[in-house]
Parts: sequence; C-alpha cells; structure tokens
Amino acid sequence: MLNETHDPALTSWVASANTGLSDFPIQNLPFAVFRRQGTDEVFRGGVAIGDQIVDMAALLKVSQRHAEWLTGPAHPADQADKVDKVDQTPRELAGLQLNIQMALQMNLQMALQAAAQNTLNDLMALGPVAIRALRLALSRALRSGAAQQAALQPCLVPQAEAEFAVPARIGDYTDFYTSVHHATNIGKQFRPDQPLLPNYKWVPIGYHGRASSIGVSGQTFRRPWGQTLSPGAPDPVLAPCKKLDIELELGIFVGQSNAQGEAVDMTEAEDHVFGICLLNDWSARDIQGWEYQPLGPFLSKNFATTVSPWVVTMEALAPFRVPFSRPPQDPPPLAYLDSPHNQQAGAFDIQLQVGLQTAGMRAAGQAEATICRTSYRHAYWTVAQMVTHHTVNGCNLQAGDLLGSGTLSGPTLDQAGALIELTTGGKHPLNLPNGEQRTWLEDGDRVVLRGWCAREGAVRIGFGECAGAVLPARTVKAA
Repeated sequence: MLNETHDPALTSWVASANTGLSDFPIQNLPFAVFRRQGTDEVFRGGVAIGDQIVDMAALLKVSQRHAEWLTGPAHPADQADKVDKVDQTPRELAGLQLNIQMALQMNLQMALQAAAQNTLNDLMALGPVAIRALRLALSRALRSGAAQQAALQPCLVPQAEAEFAVPARIGDYTDFYTSVHHATNIGKQFRPDQPLLPNYKWVPIGYHGRASSIGVSGQTFRRPWGQTLSPGAPDPVLAPCKKLDIELELGIFVGQSNAQGEAVDMTEAEDHVFGICLLNDWSARDIQGWEYQPLGPFLSKNFATTVSPWVVTMEALAPFRVPFSRPPQDPPPLAYLDSPHNQQAGAFDIQLQVGLQTAGMRAAGQAEATICRTSYRHAYWTVAQMVTHHTVNGCNLQAGDLLGSGTLSGPTLDQAGALIELTTGGKHPLNLPNGEQRTWLEDGDRVVLRGWCAREGAVRIGFGECAGAVLPARTVKAA
C-alpha cells in the first residue's frame, strides 16, 4: 500500500538525502545497528538518511523531552477498515478515531524504545503496525521544513564515522534456492541429462545454514579447509579450498514470530517479514562437490556469510512491487503457496550488482569491476512463499531469523550470481579490466554486492553495500 512516505516530491532537511544519487533518501529510511568507530559505545539502532544516521537511542531521549515530535494523524494503512463511517454517530466516530490514535501512539513509543536497543530483534517482533508508525513519524520529522529539525539535528551521526554490527541476533538461518536460472545452470554442470530436479517447480527448496558465522559488511575470513576429491583420485584429501565462490543473494529478516505448530497463511506471510538486506553466501565448490550428497551443504557453506548492515523495510519497497508470474507451461503453485496478492504484487524489482576487486586493483587504486547485473524479479519463489512453506509443517520462525533467497541469477549468463555459473564451472575465466583473470576467488579478493530499486514515478532507494574479503588459509595439519 502506497502512502505519504512514498511521495516522490518529499525532500529532507538533511541535504545529502536529496541528491538523487543517495541510497538513503527520505523515502527509504532503513534500519541498522551501529556505534561510532574507535569507541566502546554500546551498539544501538540507527536509521539512514542521506549520509547520516539517526541515532535511535539519542532520539529516544529527545522524545522524552520533546513529546510533540510524536504527534500527528494516524497512519492511513492502520486506520483503514477500523471505523465504519455509516453505522457510527459523529460522537462514536470521534471516540473510535481517538482510540485508534492513542493505540498508534503507544505502538510508536514501543517501536522507538525497541529501535534504541543493541539489536533490532525487539523492533522486528512488534510487527508491521508499530514499525509503520515509527517510520511515518521519522518521515515527518525529517522532511524539509519540519518543526522537529532542531530537536533531531543533534541525533545525527555521519555514516563515515560509524561501524556496524549484524542487525539482529540471528537464532536460525535458512538458505533457499529461489532462482530457477541458477538451479538450471548448476544442474547442467552436474546432471546434464536432468538439470532441474522434478521437485523444484513444486516446492521451495532450502537448507539449514549456520548463524554463528554470519558477519556484517566489511567481514574478512580465511580461506576454508575441507575434504575434497579430485577427478580420478582414489581418496579424498584435507586441503584449503581451491574453488572459492560467491553467491549473490538477498537476506529476509523475520519480524513477528509464529507459534510452534501454527502455519503462516500466504495472506499473512509478509506481516511476518521485517525487511530485506543484501547477502553473500560464500561457497567452497570443491568441498561442496564431495560432501553435498546425501544431506546437502555442510563445511562448504558454514564458514562465512556476509550481510549488509542496512535492512530496507517491506513498506519502503512498496513502490517497486511487480506481478509474480511463471511460464505458462509450468505447474501453478499448490493452493497453500498462492494468493491474489502474491500474483498481483508478490515480486520485487530489486536491481543487483556484483563487483570484484583484486589485491592488484586495490594496490593500483582501481575500483572493483562489475561482473554481474541482475534483478530479484526473476526469482521463481517469492518472499511470502518462502515464509509460508517454511511454517506449513508447524515450524516456528522467530524475530531476527534470517532467510536467504539463494543465488539470484537472471535468465542470461551475464546475469549469473556466482562464479561457478559465470565461468561455466571454471572452463571460461573472467577477464578483468586490469588484465587479470578470475576463475575462482583468490586470496586478497574483495567482493562488493550492491542493490537498489528505481522506476519512473518513484524515488530511487538502495541497500548500501555488502562487502567481504578473502584472507589466506590458516595453517592446518593435513590428514
């Protein structure tokens, strides 16, 4: 539902938000957890506006001194269908509207208190009504000419002076496989006679990942060790990974939880999602090839996953929804994975890009080279379908849980989100602008994911960047 926060005419008194180039105009307002670099400050929630961060802990203190910044009409999305104007007398109508406003103010206070904490879990758990109330209040307070400018100005921290933490305490991490193009490209390499397994078009495939090794943008990690079996070799060996890869993904943070044993219906699934970030699921392809049967990835995936610090809310993404559709020859989703809303607007046109910077490029002062461009609109399964399928057996998702979209490859090979596809399993190395080549990642390589949404009639919004770098393998006694 579009509302006043999406108005493309809005500008902010934070001038850097109005350039048309920033990922964080006033129409975005994503959340993160941060503190000032080089300090022992407590991490706390923050909201991006231009090149600044609204310190939510500082704002909480301001709101306690200047309660007027919290005032304003109720959010239209949360007034709708709550008051029947035909059956109510003017006095009853006024009373109901007052009750609605008081309830929303209470939601706003709870959301602000939750956003000031050192993780976003409690904010995520409040659900969409409270989060919308906070986002609306921030939008109004940050607009050009807002009376709250003087009170909020001291709450700003330059992003250049901040360091970030993983946005939430992630209890569980599930990685899905939602790109039919990625699944097909990989299948052609390992199963030429049957690239796409028959269950793919019926069920959202996923596996349980490792939450403890998820790090925030800027993460560095050592090249992983594991067992590999070379072609024609009689026995496996323990060795550092030689085929280190990336996976261009989106991360979906769960909001309000569902009770164990209770499935989330498609019509309510997005109410259980807080927002979306960028995600790089680093992968050791040679380790994966030896270990993945019969139970799927293990050491090939659990050594590192990197997420962007900023989480863009579902509400901010509303202008960039697109219809969800499949080729007419494909089977329709089973009834529990379908809804009119999902068909009409269940997909998102999020533009995605992968950049690769080698150690040599960095030493020469050269920026990363773009090796992939694609869009999330090509995914075969939607956010709502992932949530609904994950819970259909009674699985209880919790606030802060993370769902990975799986590698988001597009329909052509230059839109592939992993080196294993871009190089056709290592057969065709990538040529970089400085003359270097890459088949797999080498020590010192830095990978940067970027994402943004743009369309006519809406203001461009972005996700910031998700960056990570590969360090040499540690010394291990090989067996």
